[in-house]
Amino acid sequence: MGCSQFVLPYYRRICAGRTRFSCFRWFLAMKYVGCMRSLRLAQATSHNICRRRTLLPPVLILIFISWVAAASVFAGTRAIPTESYRMVRMYPHDANAFTQGLVFVNGMLYESTGQRGQSSVRMVDLATGRVLQQHDLAANYFGEGLTDWNGQLIQLTWESHTGFVYDTFSFRTLRTFTYPWEGWGLTHDSRHLILSDGTAVLHLLDPATLKPVGEIRVTAEGKPVLNLNELEYIHGEIYANIWETNRIARISPATGKVIEWIDLSGLRPKSAQQNPNAVLNGIAYDGQHDRLYVTGKLWPVLYEIKLIDAARHPQ
Repeated sequence: MGCSQFVLPYYRRICAGRTRFSCFRWFLAMKYVGCMRSLRLAQATSHNICRRRTLLPPVLILIFISWVAAASVFAGTRAIPTESYRMVRMYPHDANAFTQGLVFVNGMLYESTGQRGQSSVRMVDLATGRVLQQHDLAANYFGEGLTDWNGQLIQLTWESHTGFVYDTFSFRTLRTFTYPWEGWGLTHDSRHLILSDGTAVLHLLDPATLKPVGEIRVTAEGKPVLNLNELEYIHGEIYANIWETNRIARISPATGKVIEWIDLSGLRPKSAQQNPNAVLNGIAYDGQHDRLYVTGKLWPVLYEIKLIDAARHPQ
């Protein structure tokens, strides 16, 4: 009986319920055991022949199994890499603005602010931080995420389940819409609006109807990522502030998996450190000049930053 022939009757039984990779490792191990059994049962002449032909391959097989097993364990436990940052420039920012949404459009910064009785949508001069135009929400609304779409601005509110669509130039309200979740952050790709509600789920909306059409479940190392807040879509990835932390998650829209973390520790201004509500919140990207801006609630400064590749800073 040949070495490989011995194990073939067991192959399908071994593979039942196993992954392809696990099945392959078991198959190699069983092949080796089968060869050893056939060696003991064979005649002396055939034993010598089989030994000469199979002694080295089983050793290599066992080495290969050990190496692949070790590699699979390492891959399963490898931590998600973390990027750092370099501060490029600081800009003035209204320290009374409870920043909830931030977007950069055609050279201008647009901002949504929160708190009932203080919520607004604003056009802000980046260089000076001066508010050039402002529309105040009714006192019962708590402003949240903000994005642009086809010459319009779209703003969420927190618990009112109500959103507003504005003309970008006049801030005139063009329409309102409703959604079943809390409104936190808002951004868009080329097809959908992407809405966060503070959970680990991002909701996809049709920009024409503003109705839900899908969702993305966000995970890191297999676990849900909660408190997804302000969003920005950059180079095919979703950037999301994690509320009450110094981290931004870079998320794959296709899988929902966190690709990398961005650690912005040390960026929070001293004047905001004593206020528990003055947390990191606000991401805007200038695609024309490849510039990334971040700020926070009640921060007196807005930062332009450059990300430092995690490969340069091994964990």
